Amino acid sequence: MTTTTVPTDRERRAAQAYLRLLNAVRAAFAEAGPGPVAVPPGVLAEADRALREAGLTGAEEAFLRRVGR
Repeated sequence: MTTTTVPTDRERRAAQAYLRLLNAVRAAFAEAGPGPVAVPPGVLAEADRALREAGLTGAEEAFLRRVGR
């Protein structure tokens, strides 16, 4: 039997922020030449804030399991 978990609004916002961060990182690597890759600080701050508001700070492993479903 499969269990379905319905995310809270905060968890959903954290997942959306994670996807925006993932897309920003992919774009940065696609555009990068030699040298360091820069991700816009606002995207990182949004993801951090969303994780914190969802109560997932320090529980990134649990968050990624939820996103991976």
